[in-house]
Amino acid sequence: MQRDGFKTRFGILAATLGSAVGLGNIWKFPYMTGENGGASFLLVYLLSTFLVGLPIMISELVLGRTAKANAITTYYQLPKKNKNFWSLIGIGGVAAAFLILAFYTDVAGWVYAYVYKTITANILSTSPEETSKTFGSLISTPLTSLFWQWLVLGVVGLIITMGASKGIERTTKKLMPLLFLFLVIIVVRSLTLPKAKEGLLFLFSPDFSKINAQVVLLAMGLAFFKLSIGMGTMTTYGSYFRDDANIPATATKVMLADLSVSLLAGLAIFPAVFTYGYEPQAGPSLLFITIPAIFASLPGGRIFMLLFFLLASFAATGAMLSLLEVPVAYFCESKKMSRTKATLLSIAILVVLGATATLSFNVLKDVKFFNLNFFDLYDFISSNILLPVGGLLIALFAGWTWGKEKIFTTLSNYNTLNNQKIISLYYFVLKYITPILVFIILLKGLKLF
Repeated sequence: MQRDGFKTRFGILAATLGSAVGLGNIWKFPYMTGENGGASFLLVYLLSTFLVGLPIMISELVLGRTAKANAITTYYQLPKKNKNFWSLIGIGGVAAAFLILAFYTDVAGWVYAYVYKTITANILSTSPEETSKTFGSLISTPLTSLFWQWLVLGVVGLIITMGASKGIERTTKKLMPLLFLFLVIIVVRSLTLPKAKEGLLFLFSPDFSKINAQVVLLAMGLAFFKLSIGMGTMTTYGSYFRDDANIPATATKVMLADLSVSLLAGLAIFPAVFTYGYEPQAGPSLLFITIPAIFASLPGGRIFMLLFFLLASFAATGAMLSLLEVPVAYFCESKKMSRTKATLLSIAILVVLGATATLSFNVLKDVKFFNLNFFDLYDFISSNILLPVGGLLIALFAGWTWGKEKIFTTLSNYNTLNNQKIISLYYFVLKYITPILVFIILLKGLKLF
């Protein structure tokens, strides 16, 4: 069976960027930055991205492109020995993709719901009580929450059935430019708010006294979540890369663009946080209770708010495409299913699994494991265990097992690219620095450090 793949260089960049840029940038990055000291957290995150995120992303992409296979098959096919052990990387990636989608589709459902709410009702308000009440009403209603989650699954599933080039590539090539455009428009508006300067100082003026072990570990963990590493997505997408793609250059562009979106999201949100008296430490609801305030006093505010939640839905959709592609590619190639059947099976699993996360805020709110509801449990298992373990094994396999010669040969596209110095730097960091840092992240995730 002829394997599908990304057809153009821009399509490769857009699809990979669509995987990395998601609600982690627009939803998770701002509230974690707010909870952990603003600019000081940002600096540590930037360093973590270079030392942890980028090396593993490059490794996943080149391993996937070399194997031209799904995540599980890639780590079974490439090793010369211990194939069953290394294939655990792919198995963990598929498991992580399902668990992340279980709660991620819930959050994406909130975003889709706010697009609808913005069109049909006036939810603009500068009152923290009012915006918090609107958000609370959404997540506390079981059927409404499930409807939006199922709608998200339907949209993403439909795109996935079209394949890598006609579905994922074509969609992300349109969504990514729109995302940047809409976000810039929102930032321009946000910077005109009365206390925008305080928001800028919070985001860009570091207080080094706030940098501690907790901040460092959280920043490194966020680098995993935001860049879609350790969950099989980059390995799967790498398998769709053209043979002439410059992987180190593409990964670096993705990392820088991902950081740019995060900064733009911070510029969009924190001026409103300080202008309207919200707490930067508001947590996961920060996005949904501050955005209505940003546009409340602006002529045409509902239009601007609609643009913002549309771009958030674009970001969420791009990220979910890469996550859902991980199990779909496995079912298609290893279980010989049609793409439609593999997609339907994956969605059926997520309807059941995701419902437990969605109902964690209402019907199942009192059901907890280790003091965690289903939503937080899935987040904990994937973010604190599966992703660090996967990232650690990828670093060890690429840096110590697969071999220096194969790394240099494949990343230089068989010596057709003049990037030996870049590969040498990448290889040194991957082999000697990244595994140590990822192991520390794992210990922290397990609460052993």
